[in-house]
Amino acid sequence: MADKNAVNDTAAKASEQKKDKKAATGKKKSSFMDKVKGFFAGIAKFFKDTKSELKKVVWPSRKDVRTNTITVIVVVLIAAVVLVLLDMAFGGLIHLLIGA
Repeated sequence: MADKNAVNDTAAKASEQKKDKKAATGKKKSSFMDKVKGFFAGIAKFFKDTKSELKKVVWPSRKDVRTNTITVIVVVLIAAVVLVLLDMAFGGLIHLLIGA
């Protein structure tokens, strides 16, 4: 009988501690609608923050874009020519080694 009372007392203390923790943190159970509202509020905040960050971007001028584009095209063409020449050289070397 004493064991049952001890178990009941322990269980009662544990449930009181849980209630005290909830009261101390101030958290209450949020409903599904609160979660949905919070989700959409988060999405709205994301887009507002994105808009404000895009206002801070320094966009390149048309001349800068044209110059950078031409530079990239020229470098790619030079790399392509070098790779084709290396491919032909190594292919010829392999052809000589195999003797076919």
